[in-house]
Amino acid sequence: MNRKYELVYVVSPDSTEEQVTELHTQIEGIVTRMGGTIEKTENWGRRKLAYVIGRHKEGTYVIEVIVGSGEIMKEIDRRLKVIPDVVIRHLVVRVDEDEKIVERARGLRTKTSQRRRLARGLPADRLPGEGQRDSDGDDRDDRFDMGGEDMR
Repeated sequence: MNRKYELVYVVSPDSTEEQVTELHTQIEGIVTRMGGTIEKTENWGRRKLAYVIGRHKEGTYVIEVIVGSGEIMKEIDRRLKVIPDVVIRHLVVRVDEDEKIVERARGLRTKTSQRRRLARGLPADRLPGEGQRDSDGDDRDDRFDMGGEDMR
């Protein structure tokens, strides 16, 4: 059964970009050989670690979203454990169950909102411009913006 996993690994700051790319290529090879797919790969770059691991205070973070069986993740986990000079830490998390929970909660919220709106005599779905403001961060009221306009 195919499931969705997130693999996060921290590469030693002493390693070069070529080594990080080579490690990704190895993981990609394992995944494709065992019948899985990599949905997304993000290199978060070099960041400070939350705590010192060995002698390292920084590391290069990489996250990969992998769809495949648990056997793929066992093999990747085994491989990452044997190369401690390159990979400082790694973590595999199954995320498909969490996505189902989020979708279920979102559906319940939508149904509750629609039921309440109908009880108040409003249309079930919100109309554009109705309700909360967009999340683009522009929450100021333009009526009070006096910068650059002529006062009459």
